[in-house]
Parts: sequence; structure tokens; C-alpha cells
Amino acid sequence: MSDVPSGGPTRDASVVVARDDQGQVALLSAEFPRHGGQYLFLPGGRREEGESPEECARRELREEAGIVAEQWRALGTYAMTLESTARVHLYEARELTLGPQQLTPTEEDFKLSWWPMDKALDAAAQGSFLLAVGPLALLLVDRAR
Repeated sequence: MSDVPSGGPTRDASVVVARDDQGQVALLSAEFPRHGGQYLFLPGGRREEGESPEECARRELREEAGIVAEQWRALGTYAMTLESTARVHLYEARELTLGPQQLTPTEEDFKLSWWPMDKALDAAAQGSFLLAVGPLALLLVDRAR
């Protein structure tokens, strides 16, 4: 990431657990050669200038997954690293409308798939997520069910 100096991330981020009416979770996957393969992750990304955490979550969900949600629930806010004041804001999104992904050139290989929550949690337990924030968000949503 170009915006991650030695002191850690400099901008907050938002990550979304989007669940459809059947309770399935929207997961993205892509190759991460620097990390040795393909990994799963939740829609999300860094906040843009002047954007609230929820506005960031809405934008990232729409762009990366092609999803617009009517119902939003904050799951919590967590530090990204000890070296930075940047935080990650977690959300659950429901009442979904599906549309086309709006991927940037660096996101062109992002593949969207729908997983039952128990299978997504199994994948998290097997190390299929590159970043820990995805499994944390899934666990928070599952615990609230």
C-alpha cells in the first residue's frame, strides 16, 4: 500500500459484512502474490477526504461488490496497528440490492461470491483470509444472530 509509511496506516478504513435475505455473506477473493496465493476478504477500503466511516463503507460496498444496502449496523471501531492512530470501522449491511461491480484497475481481479455464514467462518478458521479484520467482523455478526 502506498499510503502505509513505516509508522503504519495514515487513513481510517471501513469494512462491511453484507448479508442477503438468506443470511449468505458477500465475500471477495483475489490473488495476492506477495502473500503466496489467493485469499478471501470483505468489501472495504480507506476513507476518502471528507468522507464519514459509514459513507466509506457504502462506497466501498458499491464499488467492490456492486451492492447497495438499505440497513446498516455499526459493529465497532478498532486500531489498525499500534504504530498508527488510523482505525478500521466495521459494519453489517442488510436489505441488499445487487448491481455491477465498479472496480478500479488494481481491483480488476476481485471476484464476488456468496457464502453461508458457517462456511465463511470455517474459511476464516482455516486461514483463508489475509487480513484479520474480516474474520473479526464475521464473528461479531455471527455472535449477534
